[in-house]
Amino acid sequence: MPFKDRSAMKQKLEFVRLALVEGSNVSALCRRFGIGRTCGHKLLSRYRSEGEAGLAEQSRRPRSSPAQCAPEVETAALSVRAAHPAWGGRKIARVIARDGIGTPAASTVTGILRRNGIELGALGGGAQPFIRFEHEAPNDLWQMDFKGHVALHGGRLHPLTVLDDHSRFSIALSACADQTTATVKTRLIAAFRRYGLPWRIATDNGPPWGDGGRNNFTLLTVWLIEAGVAVSHSRPCHPQTLGKDERFHRSLKAEALQGPPFADLPKAQDAFDHWRHVYNTVRPHDALGGAVPLDRYRVSQRQYRETVEPFDYAKDDLIRRVQQHGFVSILGHTVRLCRAFAGKSVAFRPNRCRRRLRRLVQTSENRNHRPQSPCSIE
Repeated sequence: MPFKDRSAMKQKLEFVRLALVEGSNVSALCRRFGIGRTCGHKLLSRYRSEGEAGLAEQSRRPRSSPAQCAPEVETAALSVRAAHPAWGGRKIARVIARDGIGTPAASTVTGILRRNGIELGALGGGAQPFIRFEHEAPNDLWQMDFKGHVALHGGRLHPLTVLDDHSRFSIALSACADQTTATVKTRLIAAFRRYGLPWRIATDNGPPWGDGGRNNFTLLTVWLIEAGVAVSHSRPCHPQTLGKDERFHRSLKAEALQGPPFADLPKAQDAFDHWRHVYNTVRPHDALGGAVPLDRYRVSQRQYRETVEPFDYAKDDLIRRVQQHGFVSILGHTVRLCRAFAGKSVAFRPNRCRRRLRRLVQTSENRNHRPQSPCSIE
């Protein structure tokens, strides 16, 4: 319709009245008003049937829109977004499909959010290509770390996170007052009692699970070994080793740590418990094909024992008790093992590492009995 200025209605009315004059040339009038013949005859038809009301601007909306989003889908999309402000179109679309409301595409949900004035921002920058490694079964490996420092009224708190590598299930999300061995041990005991023991826990090299040394044993890692859990440390400057836990930290920050500071530790723990429930049971996970972590997690069959059971040593093992400062006597010499083993009995297996043991003794003599031990301990 070429009537574009504010007097379009007046021009239409003038056109139809001139066209209705007996003997008028409709085609010539259409040219003079700058409209097509089809448009001109349509205006005349509407005027004859409806009067001036028929000249009003008509809706250009199609009579049918098979691909139009259903109102209940739009309502659901806005409701899910309101409950989870950090979620984008992909996660919201999966929740809507899972709830049986509809099967919208992620782009459809994104369009709904934008039409309603909701800004969508990237959670942590553009996606980067990477190779994903995943253990075959739940509890093969847990990843553990602290998520930095979080503001608290009158202080700061330290979120301790423990994540199952296979399922991405959040084993623990604890609001801690500090990062000490005693605090971590208390939280891990609670997790072990509920979910059982993993075969291995991966950590970084910082305290309380690493000392930055060559052996990297601490009181916490020795306690884990006694409990039957192996401990591995990431390579320095290589956060990808704990990539799943790092990604968990990003989600935690975006979805649970954007509000004002928590009033105290109990309030923070309540918020963490709520978000952990959503993360484990409601929030779709892209790496799991839209499933939630609870769909893939199973508790461990290895139960936590409250007391340490004696180790079953081989007949030819050389059993030595580690002295107070981490020294041990072996093959007539005193060598430095690790302070974390002080008071513990350890086994040296000469048939498997005799040459390394001799090098250890020689190194100890050359360094006044204070070397970093390369010998394996089993």
